[in-house]
Amino acid sequence: MLIFLAPSSPKYLPSQKHNYNHYVNPKTTHSPSLFKIQAMAKKSSETSSSIEKIAIVGGQISTPVVGWSLYTLKTTGCGLPPGPGGSIGALEGVSYLVVVGIVAWSLYTKSKTGSGLPNGPFGLLGAVEGLSYLSLLAILVVFGLQFLDQGSIPGPLPTDQCFG
Repeated sequence: MLIFLAPSSPKYLPSQKHNYNHYVNPKTTHSPSLFKIQAMAKKSSETSSSIEKIAIVGGQISTPVVGWSLYTLKTTGCGLPPGPGGSIGALEGVSYLVVVGIVAWSLYTKSKTGSGLPNGPFGLLGAVEGLSYLSLLAILVVFGLQFLDQGSIPGPLPTDQCFG
């Protein structure tokens, strides 16, 4: 936001009595400016709550995992492999929940305030919100295509069909 401020002192304004036809030494005289321009930015990074920071970190981790999961689902017909101790499968499931949770939070905020989530520090919460909406759209498209191709979508637990 730019703010245009008038000078605080009237001595900078031209006077009717002043004679401008005299010699002025440019080395010693400074030209007064009529306007002062000041740039200000909102300090939203200082007021971000811990919930926003958790959502930023969770969204930055979850959206790529959901993308990896959807790619694997579309190319193999199965979700991500369970991994050691089921850790990759658990990360996949939690990532879907985080994406849906961020979209739900955004929709709730939109219905209460008329605008989505705040930008957060460095605009990261706004970016995570946008990526979550894109991930949800990709989920709907890939799950729909999977349902049309296979007649169903894989369940949350590994089956013999995929990881037997």
